Amino acid sequence: MTETNDLDFFDEMKDVKPMVQDTRVLPSKPSQTLAQQLKRQAIENDFSKARNYLSVERVEPVDPLDYISYKKSGVQHGVFKNLRLGKYPVESVVNLQQMQFEAARHTLFNNIIEAHKRGTRVLLIKHGIGQNSKPFPAFLKSYAVEWLTQMPEVIAFHTAQRHHGGMGSVYVLLKKNSEASSENKELHRRK
Repeated sequence: MTETNDLDFFDEMKDVKPMVQDTRVLPSKPSQTLAQQLKRQAIENDFSKARNYLSVERVEPVDPLDYISYKKSGVQHGVFKNLRLGKYPVESVVNLQQMQFEAARHTLFNNIIEAHKRGTRVLLIKHGIGQNSKPFPAFLKSYAVEWLTQMPEVIAFHTAQRHHGGMGSVYVLLKKNSEASSENKELHRRK
């Protein structure tokens, strides 16, 4: 019985050719050590901090329960009204609550730059009310107002509606990126 099995096996295997073994030695890319990875990460963080132009100087404090509002010239009244009323869909949310000062500064800056590149128009920034924050109430809220006015990508912002966080959040309207602007020009040119 084993003899027929062996014959069947050899019959099936008659056209199989042995594999040619590759004797080349490929150079391997040395993996980075933990120290090298940390050094690279520190350099990238320093570079990112160097690009961040948001102020760390003294800021004019706002009251924790103040409405905040800002609009650059050229923003249409109806557009600003719709932003204020929360009628535009929020495309991205940035939560700064409970963050350390420098982390919040970095997070806000990087998220707005990236959102603008992606073509995002409306963000919700959650800065918190900060009634018990130190060194003064509404510390992060005050800096958020200052930072948003410094960014050329931001054309308007307003305190959010209650269902989006109210006094602890702000709607931010970003200007169109160059790609969206050229599409808009092309659309209006055809009319």
